[in-house]
Amino acid sequence: MNYLEGEILFLDKPYGWTSFDVVKRIRGELSRKLKCKKIKVGHAGTLDPLATGVMIVCTGKATKQIDNLQAGVKEYVATIALGATTPSFDLETEIDANYPTEHITMQLVEQTLPQFLGTISQIPPAYSACKVNGERAYQIARRGDQVNIKPKTLVIDTIELLKYSQQEITLRIVCSKGTYIRALARDIGIALGTGAHLTALRRTRVGQITDKECLSPSEMATLIKEKPVEMPQADNNQMQKTKPSI
Repeated sequence: MNYLEGEILFLDKPYGWTSFDVVKRIRGELSRKLKCKKIKVGHAGTLDPLATGVMIVCTGKATKQIDNLQAGVKEYVATIALGATTPSFDLETEIDANYPTEHITMQLVEQTLPQFLGTISQIPPAYSACKVNGERAYQIARRGDQVNIKPKTLVIDTIELLKYSQQEITLRIVCSKGTYIRALARDIGIALGTGAHLTALRRTRVGQITDKECLSPSEMATLIKEKPVEMPQADNNQMQKTKPSI
């Protein structure tokens, strides 16, 4: 494996880790292995700390492919609590309001979900990395100031109901880059005549890469330590796409 020339690595981001935490771990392992302090490492597609699943990490010259990689279709499995809202639309913040759910039936959910299919407009969460006048939206929100974010156009290809109760639903969602599943949970709650927030999220696919092909950061660290590495050659212009395994 030639990390300096460029590799594409498939990781399973753990719960509670930021995307930067994953990149930092991989960069640190590579620096120790290669005895090189300066090595490019980046990721394609940010995951919130409370989400898990597929995260593509690029090294060396492969970082030039990040834009193309993160443009791939994403698949998620999302668990949404009904009857309550939070300011962040997930578990990062406390419940701020409660709503009735007695009227919610499986039939109502199945009738409501299709309205979110296709090209839709979505307002990202205030607690997000979107920039507002040069500042991250979450920084403004955490100060308690009003956050005004413009709607974004995105595409939802699939919304499948996997589990149902009056208090909680689990969905499989296939969508375009830039989709905030937390915001989708908010909007589904509104459409159902109640409040809603995300309680669990797993990204199961990015493009053609599924979570079954991914390694945990610890497994990837072991791979880096144990597998031999190549140093870049002057005449080597080909970058390999690597699907690591141990």
